[in-house]
This record gives sequence, structure tokens and C-alpha cells, in this order.
Amino acid sequence: MGGFFGVASQTDCVFDLFFGIDYHSHLGTKRGGMAVYGEDGFQRQIHNIENSPFRTKFERDVEEMHGNFGIGCISDNEPQPLLVRSHLGNFAITTVGRINNINELVEDAFTNGMTHFLEQSGGNINPTELVAALVNRGRTIPEGIRYAQSVIDGSMSILILTPKGIYAARDRFGRTPVSIGKKDGAYCASFESFAFLNLNYDLCKELGPGEIDFITPDSVEVASPPLEEGMKICTFLWVYYGHPSSTYEGVSVEEMRCNCGRALADRDELKDIDSVAGIPDSGTPHAIGYANKSGIPFSRPFIKYTPTWSRSFMAQKQSQRNRVAHMKLIPVSKLIRGKRLLLIDDSLVRGTQLRETTGFLYHSGAKELHIRLACPPIMCGCKYLNFSRSSSENDLIARRVISRLEGDKAAERLHLYTNPDTPEYARMVEEIRKELNLTSLEYLRLDDMLASIGGDPCRFCTYCWTGKE
Repeated sequence: MGGFFGVASQTDCVFDLFFGIDYHSHLGTKRGGMAVYGEDGFQRQIHNIENSPFRTKFERDVEEMHGNFGIGCISDNEPQPLLVRSHLGNFAITTVGRINNINELVEDAFTNGMTHFLEQSGGNINPTELVAALVNRGRTIPEGIRYAQSVIDGSMSILILTPKGIYAARDRFGRTPVSIGKKDGAYCASFESFAFLNLNYDLCKELGPGEIDFITPDSVEVASPPLEEGMKICTFLWVYYGHPSSTYEGVSVEEMRCNCGRALADRDELKDIDSVAGIPDSGTPHAIGYANKSGIPFSRPFIKYTPTWSRSFMAQKQSQRNRVAHMKLIPVSKLIRGKRLLLIDDSLVRGTQLRETTGFLYHSGAKELHIRLACPPIMCGCKYLNFSRSSSENDLIARRVISRLEGDKAAERLHLYTNPDTPEYARMVEEIRKELNLTSLEYLRLDDMLASIGGDPCRFCTYCWTGKE
């Protein structure tokens, strides 16, 4: 995953750019980068942020970089932004997305005269450089962006910095968000809508699917209007990845998560619970919604310790992430011992961290542990965004259980397990409950989750839960 931020300002933009990018640190763990354009031309810096936050790595660069236009990113993958010299002029480019057909596009580039690619990411071609090569097929930058979006299988949102301004382009199906902020003498483009609020920008607009805008300090002009193919924004942004302060398509992330908790409470017949708690911090708003609806007291039976490891997924190995997640949660024994606890989390992926969490709660004296998940069982790795680190879909606890139950027929019978009204679904949930040693386990239904967002459910991508495009 990743996020980006860009600024076009009548004055020096580096301060806004620095903090705007930093506010995307929850979306990526490997690379951070900034590129600016000013009197001295283009300047760029990229740093590894695997073991140190973006802010500490770039504090010195902020003092040395100057310009009125700038773009930058937090990336879970390739180093960027990249600087490019082409027939379209000099520009810097940064992207958020995923290219599934990268090998075919590279071969096509070679066939059409491309001689080599310079940037490498883990021994592979840097996807952002490939996007730049595709953009350079156009007679203009907007034409090139539109071409790139049309041939990429996956998703791709793009910021391109030129000496005259910034092009901001949203993925053609709107899978990731792009918001425009405005203040006196400046405009910005951001993945997360909250990232510019403390910089005194107000929300100006959200780009539509496939829309391309050109941003200067004085205006935002539509270079290519939204496509009419239809929206498929990622629903998991509301469920987990998006920051609670953000808003997508006019819907608050925090409000949606509280709505999910209320929906769980509406269907839950559980009684005689001492308290409701969110697994910190991702499950907290869901638990607040559940507690407010049910009347069961909200509590914090464990507290997250974050001064040194703010994010469990900063570690690059799964075993390290599990260890960090365990070390961060400190039990409050008086709120646990002898208590019947209902715990809510946003999702259940592999089950490893939840197994460890429930283990230490039992060790701390919990009498009962009831788990509620604020989304349906995850059935498929995302093929549109770089969310998952899993090497196999059988890493997902739901798919692992289905494979155990169905054997060779697991794939063809998958649809029976995505329907919460089937006996197969109930059997799967029961097997997961037993595997994790829980008193009870329930997931939020897909229809309730989509209702928690509101609007036309056809506008949301739910591939990871249904396997359907």
C-alpha cells in the first residue's frame, strides 16, 4: 500500500509537503520520498523508513529543499518519486496502486522501442518507472496518463510534478481516493483527506474515477473528466487502512466504523457480558458503536504501548510483526480477571495475532472471550492494491479452514462460505472459533457493512470478501 501528497503554492511549499506526506505514514513502511521544483530546478530525496519514521529521516532535507511545487509519497514497495526526462519534458512522478500485468507491459515497451529500465525494486522493474514509460507514449501528459490507466490491469493513481504545476490522476475505477485541498495561495492533492487539515487547507473536491486535474497555486483545472465506467472504491479503506480522521466519498471513516459496531450489536443475542472492548486501536471505534447501541459498558482491558513501535506491520517479517503486536498490548488485570469480555476488531486475516491476544487474556484471568469482527471473513488476497503480504490465499484463516473442510473442492464451493445464511458458513465460523479457542465468534455481514457506509453498494469493491469483481 502507500499514500501520496502534492502541493502547488505561491510561496515555498516544502513545509506543507513534508507534513502532508508524514500524515500518510500509516499506509506504508518501506520508502519515503519528496521531489520539489523551484528556482534551482528539480530536487529529490528518497529514504528507507523501515526502521525509522518518515519525519526523522527527512528533517534535514526539509531545511535544504526549496520550491513552489512538490510531490511525495510513503511507499510499501518501490523507491519514488522518480525524475524523468522525456519528449513531454522533465517531470517527477509518484504512484499508488498495483500492476498485475507488469511483465506483458514491459515486453510491449521493449517491442515498441524502449531499450531498458533503470530503476529496480527487489530485483524487479520499478512499477512507477513503467508508469512513466506508459505516460510517455502520449502526445501530452494527460493523454499519456489516460493511456497508462487504460492498459494497466490493477489500479493506478498518479501525481506528476512539472515546472508549471502538478497533474493529479485518480485510478480509473476510483479504487483509491484523491482529494484536493485549498487555502489562500495554494492547492494540494492528497490520498488522505485529513492530511491537509492542520496545514489550514479546506477540502475543495474529490476527484472522480479516472479524473485528471492540473493544479497550480491559483487554480485546479480538469484536464480529463471522470470516466463513466463506474466507481469501485476499496471498501477496506473504511474498514481498516484509512485513518479514522479521513473521509472518502463524503463518508467519515470513524462514523462508518461506529456504524459497523452498532450493526454487530443489532444482530447479537449475547447477554451477561461485563464489558465491550476494541482491540487497540483498530477495533476501538467499532467497540464504541457496539457499546453505545447495546448499553454494555465500554472498557479498555489492555492498553497499546506505542513509544517505540507505533505500527506492528513496520517489521518486515511476519514473525517479527506478530511479536511486536504482542509486546505492544499491556493487560489491565483488574479489568480482565474473572470477566466475560466481548472484544471487537476490524478484521481477521491470518489469525496469528488474535490467537496470541486471546492467549494472554486467558492467562490474565479472563473468564470468557467473545470476539466480533467488523467485516465478513476475508476470502481472497487483494489483486487491485498492495494490501496483503501473504504468499498464498491459504495463509488466510478462512481459506485455510475451507480447504480443510472441502479438500479439492474448496475453490468451487467457495461461494457457499461467503453467504452468511448457509450451513457451510456457520460451520466455517465454528471451526475458526475452535481453532482460536474463543467462547463465541461472529462476523459482520456484508450487507450490514455496506449499509454502514451508505449509498449504492455497487460502487464499492468487495473482492476480498466475495472473490467477485
